[in-house]
Amino acid sequence: MSDYINERNNKYSVKIDKLLKENLPSFCKQFIIGIAMNTTVLTRYNYANDLKLFFDFTTKFGAIFEGKNIKEITLADLDTIEATDIEEYLVYIDNYINNKNNVVHNSDRAKARKFCSVRALFRYFYKKDKLAQNITLKVDMPKIHDKEIIRLEENEVIQVLDGLEKGQNFISDQMNAYNDNNLHQRDYAIFMLLLGTGIRISECVGLDIADIDFTNLTFKIIRKGGKEAILYLNQDIANSLTIYINNDRAKQISKKVNSNDKNALFLSLQGNRISVRAVEILVKKHTQCVSQLKNITPHKLRATYGTALYRATNDIYVVAEVLGHKDINTTKKHYAALSEDIKKSAVSKVNYRKNKE
Repeated sequence: MSDYINERNNKYSVKIDKLLKENLPSFCKQFIIGIAMNTTVLTRYNYANDLKLFFDFTTKFGAIFEGKNIKEITLADLDTIEATDIEEYLVYIDNYINNKNNVVHNSDRAKARKFCSVRALFRYFYKKDKLAQNITLKVDMPKIHDKEIIRLEENEVIQVLDGLEKGQNFISDQMNAYNDNNLHQRDYAIFMLLLGTGIRISECVGLDIADIDFTNLTFKIIRKGGKEAILYLNQDIANSLTIYINNDRAKQISKKVNSNDKNALFLSLQGNRISVRAVEILVKKHTQCVSQLKNITPHKLRATYGTALYRATNDIYVVAEVLGHKDINTTKKHYAALSEDIKKSAVSKVNYRKNKE
């Protein structure tokens, strides 16, 4: 898995360098270097992208630096920005037209993240005594409304796994052709792994054959943030992986496989390591048949596992440890639906007529 992580980090490092060189004020490079010790490459890339959007706004639409080239903006200019300028920016990103002429809508959660990037920039240079004030502290954070945690119910999980195991038929001939092409064993193994361990999609696609220990039913992943972790497999998951590895994967390996991806656990039809996007597509394809009202993603399979684990253990700290959460409040989201169980059971707890008898 380390090869996958290194390759991904190198790719995003190149993207960051390109953004700094072409689309951001020169002082942003100092900011990105300054936060490098405490952030991942992917986090820094997201910061750079968010800052590109912010500075792009400041040079357009009657904003404070209208008509000015982004590369010409200085820290002295940054000190002239007022709270109202940032509030206008937050209104702007509700709906804006990007460089590809597409309308982009940002949820309150997305707006808050983008504002956090701007606030981090101001905070960094204020701490370095390069700004007279941190004006972002005078702007309220966009309010984030809690959204319902969507997950598969137990009967829906069984339906999905049964369909995968039997090789279900889809509404599209193209989907059926794709499924028949030695891929259903792989897809079944991926679902078993995601639903049975709760790992993130990036952790799944980054797995190598050598990361799986079938003797001890364990596997190694690199968590978000770069920390290595050892997790456990149950026998059903191990069996699904063994069947895939010894059959469909072995057939793919005997054909042309990208030399850089030959150690990858999950391979695409083209012989490359399966991508995050490919897993998102296959999850949607196999779940829409049983749950058309829910937009199921790999992250929602993680929430499904988190809820099932809490119901089985009744221990939030176990769930947090297995899912790799640093904040226990994050874990609580995975069993929020249990409040519905409590409300349902409460109906039978109070019965005045029965008490009267």
